[in-house]
Amino acid sequence: MARHIMTLTCDDRPGIVAAVSAALLEVSANIVENQQYSDLDTNLFFMRTVFDADEDGVRSVLAAIEASPAIEHQHLAVRPEEELCRTLILVSKFDHCLLDLLHRWQSGDLPIDVVGVVSNHEDTRGLVEYYGVPFTHVPVTKENKVEAEAEIMRIAEATRTELVVLARYMQILSDDLCRQLEGRAINIHHSFLPGFKGAKPYHQAHDRGVKLIGATAHYVTADLDEGPIIEQDVVRVTHAETPQRLVAIGQDVERRVLTRAVRDHAESRVFLSGRRTIVF
Repeated sequence: MARHIMTLTCDDRPGIVAAVSAALLEVSANIVENQQYSDLDTNLFFMRTVFDADEDGVRSVLAAIEASPAIEHQHLAVRPEEELCRTLILVSKFDHCLLDLLHRWQSGDLPIDVVGVVSNHEDTRGLVEYYGVPFTHVPVTKENKVEAEAEIMRIAEATRTELVVLARYMQILSDDLCRQLEGRAINIHHSFLPGFKGAKPYHQAHDRGVKLIGATAHYVTADLDEGPIIEQDVVRVTHAETPQRLVAIGQDVERRVLTRAVRDHAESRVFLSGRRTIVF
């Protein structure tokens, strides 16, 4: 037997849990973990179940659930727990998030397979190649943005990428690329600052005497920095922090939040429900 992760989204109605449980019991599958949630706003039911079964059993479970009258308009998926999420990382010059992802990937702490790193600058090439990961420099200008994004998608398709991580990739993706990557691209940005835009947001925060700084990881959408939120965190600071210290604190929060979001996605813990997420 092998361990599998099953995710289910369907219309909320009585009998769903009973139908799933019966399908698993029929093949003597052992339920290791189960989480569920009924969303009153959308009338959708979400379920994540970890279970042990052989391949024939998995096929029988899927067929039984799909045929159940209690489960309608479903999105149903099952994958082996040991299967790693093929991940392409995009980065510009700041390397703190990239370094954390590469270290945790290499140490086996993140259930991802880093298939490559793409950057619009050469600054992180040495770091990436030190970890033995393919590095591709794709410069981006106003004149070549369409071609550059086409190259990123070509790399993603060639490497069978399942998740794209914007690890401080300081380029705004076009609406077309956002649509192509919908639900499988995660971005990180500073948050809990009073809307500071442009360069040096932490210096602006210092000038305004902020008391909280933090970060938000979210799925990429055509609405800039307004995609469904996966993970957030904050740190309390005081007037005594220098701008340089705020940058260091902010970068630490950013990498922790991004790593948690990537882990949640890779472990099939994130469900989309309209403009927000359900995270088990």
